[in-house]
Amino acid sequence: MIAVLVVTPAALPAARRVMAALPGAQLHGLAGRADEADVVFTDTKAHIRALFEANTAIIGVCASGILIRAVAPLLTDKRAEPPVLAVAPDGSSVVPLLGGHHGANELSRRLAEALNSHAAITTAGDLKLGVALDEPPPGWHVANPEAAKPVAAAMLAGEPVRLEVEAGQAQWLSHLTFADEGNSSVRITDHQIMTDESELLLNPPVLAVGVGCDRGCPPEELAALVRDTLEAEALAPGAIACVASIDLKMDEPAVNDLARLLGVPVRFFTPAELNAEAARLRNPSDIVLKETGCPGVSEGAALAAAGPDSELVVPKIKTKRATVAIARSPGAIDPATVGHARGTLWVVGIGPGTPFWRTPEASAAIASASDLVGYGMYLDLLGDAASGKTRHESNLGAEADRARMALDLAGRGKKVALVCSGDAGIYALATLVFELIDRERKVEWMRTDVMVVPGVSALQAAAARAGAPVNHDFCTISLSDLLTPWETIEKRLKAAAEADFVVCFYNPVSQRRRDQLARARDILLTGRPPETPVILARQLGRPEENVRIITLGELTPDHADMLTLVMVGSSESRRLTLGGRERVYTPRGYAKKLV
Repeated sequence: MIAVLVVTPAALPAARRVMAALPGAQLHGLAGRADEADVVFTDTKAHIRALFEANTAIIGVCASGILIRAVAPLLTDKRAEPPVLAVAPDGSSVVPLLGGHHGANELSRRLAEALNSHAAITTAGDLKLGVALDEPPPGWHVANPEAAKPVAAAMLAGEPVRLEVEAGQAQWLSHLTFADEGNSSVRITDHQIMTDESELLLNPPVLAVGVGCDRGCPPEELAALVRDTLEAEALAPGAIACVASIDLKMDEPAVNDLARLLGVPVRFFTPAELNAEAARLRNPSDIVLKETGCPGVSEGAALAAAGPDSELVVPKIKTKRATVAIARSPGAIDPATVGHARGTLWVVGIGPGTPFWRTPEASAAIASASDLVGYGMYLDLLGDAASGKTRHESNLGAEADRARMALDLAGRGKKVALVCSGDAGIYALATLVFELIDRERKVEWMRTDVMVVPGVSALQAAAARAGAPVNHDFCTISLSDLLTPWETIEKRLKAAAEADFVVCFYNPVSQRRRDQLARARDILLTGRPPETPVILARQLGRPEENVRIITLGELTPDHADMLTLVMVGSSESRRLTLGGRERVYTPRGYAKKLV
């Protein structure tokens, strides 16, 4: 994750240019100065420190001193530092402050090119060698980073350094001059090797780990099989480019957990694609062919992921419920170009409207998504967070169409955010997504990774604006009878009145429904006095926000619309004037302790 941080409005244009150059980055803005940011903060130093401690790359479009003073107390091990960059507010220069060999230098070069500015790189190796030995291309792994400095120092001093390529290719080092002999060396290998600081070990992404397993296989069994196989063959985990399997296993926890454990992508192949590897299998099986439609899962998947010129370096090894095979490619494997990814669907609640109420988890899901699905107004509320995403809009009332569209996109391997206002699980689309999956049972939907991301609900926002009205027992009731019969709604209203709950009404009034709110009021009046406070919260979190407090006896349908949340207090709720503003609170029983 990359956080692009701004603390002044003047820096926003440059920040947007940075965001355009770094798809997936999040804009973090200081409250009152960049409120349209994905993440809004109030304490600059504390926020920068929290990002740094979370190992988040930080690009501050601000003075470098702000970043330096914030992270200085946290600097201990430079090998564990995330990239920290300062970009001039006008975009004229980019300075990598920390993490030069952990991505900061490369980020600086990319941004300098995008901003048509200058990257102020001061790392000696980068300047003289033109490359950082401990910052190899994507997918590569530095097995012993402590050796990078002495080996680079030897090269900078003009001492002979050997290059040994045992696996993969090393074109990115082709501009350097290596010797046939020397006390120091760079070794490119896919094996686990014990060495000292005179030899830098680099693992190229040339191994594909093919796996198969029974449905419900314990994740620890598959993980132990792969770990033991790597150790027995002395193969380096850092050389693994991806985990691969048959598409029947897209939703298999053991397979997906293994990829997360190894820190690599997982790619899937159809039976037909694995059949194409049949001639290269060492252990074809008629039983597997009958069960899956291909003669071998682990061997076939490893070979398919590693490419047509690959070789099977570890034929199938099995336990009671799992199998593994490993193939080696002559060059680097790019997982994005092989097989199929498992689709991801985030059902995201973005809060009532303001970015202040959008959770970091919601912002992260939106940043990670390639496609956004939602009602147009909700997508517009995302502001810059929607930039660079493919938008799929539908009208209000087309909820099932939106949910199906999101599921179809995710079923095709996309990363999709289905955007809801408020909380996705409160009168929003989370339930509809699961209901559609349960009813229609489409294979591609069943294999999708579905996650619900909570948001601040309208009832929480209304309560906070008004004081503390839901600090005791409460309930929520939708007054819309489009999906729920009025008889059912009426039964719930009577129960809420009898139980003396604080009641939060969603969908209180529409152009076609003008009488439900009045009928609900009359039912509640059977269990609480007319003086009961009622909070009318409209357009929460938006420029048109309006919060009023009236009494239950005064409430009429003219007080509300579909953009209003109506919150009716219990018989215990109280009104209080504080600082010139009227508030509502519902006592919880502390009076017994207050003497």
